[in-house]
Amino acid sequence: MIGRFIKKTLTAAALAYAGLFVVFYYDLDGKLLYYVVEPFMKKHFDNMERRDPHSVPYMQIEEEYM
Repeated sequence: MIGRFIKKTLTAAALAYAGLFVVFYYDLDGKLLYYVVEPFMKKHFDNMERRDPHSVPYMQIEEEYM
């Protein structure tokens, strides 16, 4: 009973290690960020509405930010 538990635990640990090694070796996390997350973030933040800093008079800028 204890031996079977240890064998299952070691098997699960070996499979997890192999999976993590594959992710590291092929840089799958970096590829996910580059091809999926980054385009989504660019699309989101490029469409964000911002105020135009050139429309504010120079003397008023110091009062707003301080």
